[in-house]
Amino acid sequence: MSVFKPSLIMMALSVAGFSYTVTAAEETSTVADEPIEVIEVSGIRGSMRATQAIKMSSKEVVESINAEEIGKLPDVSIAESLARLPGLAAQRLDGRANVVSIRGLAPDFTTATLNGREQVTVGDNRGVEFDQYPSELINSVVVYKTPNAALLSQAIGGTVDMRTVKPLSFDDRVFAVNARGEYNDLGKLNSDGKDKGYRASVSYIDQFLDDTVGVALGYAKLYSPNQEERWQAWGYPTLDDSADSPLVLGGAKPYVRSSLLERDGLMLVVDYQPNQDFSSTFDAYYTKFSDEQLLRGIEIPGSWGSGWANDGVTSLAESNGLVTEGIIQNSKVLVRNDVNKREADTYALGWNGNYLINNDWSAELDLSYSKADRTDFGLETYSGTSRGNGCTPGGCEDLAFEMQGDRGATFHPSINYADPTLVQLGGPFSWGNGVTVPGDAQDGFINTPSITDELSAVRLSAERLITDGPIDAIEFGVKYSTREKAKKDEGFFLTLNNYPDTMAVPAEYLLSPTSLDFIGMGDILTYDAEALYNSGIYDITSEGETVASRATNTWSVKEDVTIGYVMASIDTELADRGLVGNFGLQVVHTKQESTGKAATVGDDGTVSIQDNTGGDTYTEWLPSVNLAWQVLDGHQVRFAAVRSLSRARMDKMNASLSYNYDQSLSGSTDINNSPWSGNGGNPELKPWMAWQYDLGYEIYLDEGYFAFGAFYKDLENYVYDESITYNFSDITVPDPQPALQEGLFTSPQNGNGGYIRGLEFSAHVTGAVITDSLSGFGVILSGAYNESEVQENDESDPIDLPGLSEKVANATLYFEDYGFQARVSARYRSDFLGEVTGRSLARDQVYVKSETLVDAQVGYDLTEFGVDGLSVLLQVNNLTDEPFVTYQNGDTRQIRDYQQYGRNYMLGVNYTF
Repeated sequence: MSVFKPSLIMMALSVAGFSYTVTAAEETSTVADEPIEVIEVSGIRGSMRATQAIKMSSKEVVESINAEEIGKLPDVSIAESLARLPGLAAQRLDGRANVVSIRGLAPDFTTATLNGREQVTVGDNRGVEFDQYPSELINSVVVYKTPNAALLSQAIGGTVDMRTVKPLSFDDRVFAVNARGEYNDLGKLNSDGKDKGYRASVSYIDQFLDDTVGVALGYAKLYSPNQEERWQAWGYPTLDDSADSPLVLGGAKPYVRSSLLERDGLMLVVDYQPNQDFSSTFDAYYTKFSDEQLLRGIEIPGSWGSGWANDGVTSLAESNGLVTEGIIQNSKVLVRNDVNKREADTYALGWNGNYLINNDWSAELDLSYSKADRTDFGLETYSGTSRGNGCTPGGCEDLAFEMQGDRGATFHPSINYADPTLVQLGGPFSWGNGVTVPGDAQDGFINTPSITDELSAVRLSAERLITDGPIDAIEFGVKYSTREKAKKDEGFFLTLNNYPDTMAVPAEYLLSPTSLDFIGMGDILTYDAEALYNSGIYDITSEGETVASRATNTWSVKEDVTIGYVMASIDTELADRGLVGNFGLQVVHTKQESTGKAATVGDDGTVSIQDNTGGDTYTEWLPSVNLAWQVLDGHQVRFAAVRSLSRARMDKMNASLSYNYDQSLSGSTDINNSPWSGNGGNPELKPWMAWQYDLGYEIYLDEGYFAFGAFYKDLENYVYDESITYNFSDITVPDPQPALQEGLFTSPQNGNGGYIRGLEFSAHVTGAVITDSLSGFGVILSGAYNESEVQENDESDPIDLPGLSEKVANATLYFEDYGFQARVSARYRSDFLGEVTGRSLARDQVYVKSETLVDAQVGYDLTEFGVDGLSVLLQVNNLTDEPFVTYQNGDTRQIRDYQQYGRNYMLGVNYTF
């Protein structure tokens, strides 16, 4: 709750050229009722002028995105739009922007809110997957790079506040319909996939009962196909044990993917303002997200398969310490037909009431609830030329390969892997655990992780206006929230009913062969894996019975957080120039607890499990100050100093642990020779803490702006894996009881910190700064440079921060006039440490290579032809077909992924009346 002075708002609105209401996250701002000449500016320029108004009038360092029209953000997704803001960058998942880093800090350092209220997430941790939120139902987004004391959902990286419309801010009824068809130019890589889709939305806004009640309804549907050709390497060991041995391909798992992403979104907002003293808003938001992936590929053990899948690799050529040509001797491969499914539901409900007690006092009550449910189903089915390790006549070959740089390897097979009489169901390698599943009886696998995340909050605040002096208002309040996130992870081995025999794929499940020509492997056997599994031909066995890490990946984390705050707003003068800002203090009290499993593998190879719990409480004080000084007309200097926190990753906070107990050492009293050892999470982890300092200079013109900024984040701590002394007395073991109950346990700990610092630049200029005849042209530019140094201790080497790209840049060139609109946008991100999907759907950290993504759009408003409110557009995403490339161990030779997604074309219409 904050009241901005009319002088500052009116200055921003005059620059913007139209009337606009500014709303801060978890705040409600009001503008005095004064006659304003309204000049309606829509499209790209209207969106940018709204952005400029928010940036100029904000007391904090912010960036923003605003819809060009109802239901029409500047990009096809919120994440794509966020990635264009200075200091922000997105990571792609399956070809679409997914999670966002702010100022070089990973998604886990970012908080996302909807209408000012913190949101739960469908991932394993706190990073929000923004593709869960339909852009058609979001009216604007504000990114807070520096918080104020009243921003109670803050994070070290920043806070992304997504906002729906306010129906009472509209003068008339609005009805908007958007629809567009979609096509991917890779075509259908799998015969049962899809390459054509659509997206559509409808929005309705109206006012009733003499404009005391406003209602906004929205629905958005996405039916989006996606294709991918992916090279994926197991890794790169050395060819032999010699000191100068080159690296060689350890193995590969290339495949093609056809996906279908379906998402339904619903939005409801009800405003009620019966008089000037009371206002109320209820909003509800729901998205249903479904992603089904068909994957067909082949696993090719290379050097790591020597002795069980082949007779080793012979090098034919080497370059830069890497075997670039070779032969995998007597090679055997595995053909895979897989299905991955994800279902996710996200709910968000909120009610806000604001009461003006008198001319000086007002009070606000805010209630919210958010919940996310996610279930994954990952089905792997295996086939090959024979069961288990070893070759049969005609089932193996000398497989030649050449490395193709970032694109991975190209192979030259002599076997027809699409022949259903040769390639049959059954595990061609002995990957079973040898305990509950015979070594050669793993004929497939199923992963079924699921997440539930639930958050409830209540906030009560009050504000006192002050008419004299440099402080114009004091706000104070309290918020209580409770959040619980739980993960359940199960995995199952599949074994054919007719084991130990193999089985030809029944004819009714066979599909047209899938081409792997992009790696030279030709066609492979293809069938409907899910229908085959549902037919009942497989027996299933739990992996958790023999693998401790599977058993311990089921956990829950609960947090009860109480925040009190006080904030003073400043409106005064310094050297006869306006100075605005705020200063304040938050006190954050947190009680956290976790439940998990303690697991050990016994002498018989099976896992025994016991419940385990843990937790802690802590209190942190977070002071903040934000200042904006108008040094000249249209020139503004910004300064901010804040202390902020980001809570630790939830998978690091879980109480699960795996331990080993060596009964032969039960009599030892030496901690370094203890019978106990283990690893796991740490439910006592404290949050990441940082002091942040910002300094910026902004220049505002009638036709654009320039902004320059620098920031420094002093990280007080960071989370590292460390071996500590741990008490295992809660673990039951058979007699004789050990002399020591302590042992070394490896878990995440709060260690030393470091810093991250950077420079940022952004600008928007129209051609009118040169001549009015060029007013339809405009350019939007932004860039950022980041660097960091974070160490576990004073003697350790600096680490690479996840999510940090040293350089980020964006550029958009547009033309908008006479009903015609055209633009081309490019965004660049340098190398960074990101997270990708690994074995058993786990998340692995790998380095992502730099990329430049180009999008283009043309459109036309048919108002010139007498059809008011109707426009058509054509969009092309990933215009240059930029690949997604990752590498391992900081070595750019060790390419892990090379993913080619193709171009997406969208043709559609927008109609508003």
